[in-house]
Amino acid sequence: MNCTCNANQSDLSLLDGVLDTYGDVPGSLITILQHAQEIYGYLPQDVICRISERTGVPTAKVMGVATFYTQFRLQPVGKYLIMLCKGTACHVNGSDAIEKAIAEALGIHDGETTEDGLFTLKNVACLGCCSLSPVMMINGETYGTLTPDKTKKILADLAAAAKEGA
Repeated sequence: MNCTCNANQSDLSLLDGVLDTYGDVPGSLITILQHAQEIYGYLPQDVICRISERTGVPTAKVMGVATFYTQFRLQPVGKYLIMLCKGTACHVNGSDAIEKAIAEALGIHDGETTEDGLFTLKNVACLGCCSLSPVMMINGETYGTLTPDKTKKILADLAAAAKEGA
């Protein structure tokens, strides 16, 4: 149960309510991790350690769960999380060209975040929108029947909107 975390960088008190509610409930680790990610945007190492300490679940097991499920992130993501479908229908209909367009427009590849922290690209196995292929989802909004030009325009519009809101 001992953690070898560096200094606490996160405000761990934000997690107290979740741990008070679920910390002693057997089988609640995934729920705790989901709430923690909602709070912090990802799962920082010091948060993983706090979860381990408060639940009595070994750090290695907490990390094992966090790394097994693709819903969990161990690194911060950009303001806009792009999930690009790489399933069969999307692949056949040009998702590789869409990925190339994203790389050209933003200078990032799968798993990377732009230097300004605005965009993160994550390739996913399937978004379940096969009839719209190729498709991407950005912060829960689905964009389908993509072309490289359409993709670049969507990204440019989002970047412009972010600058206006800044």
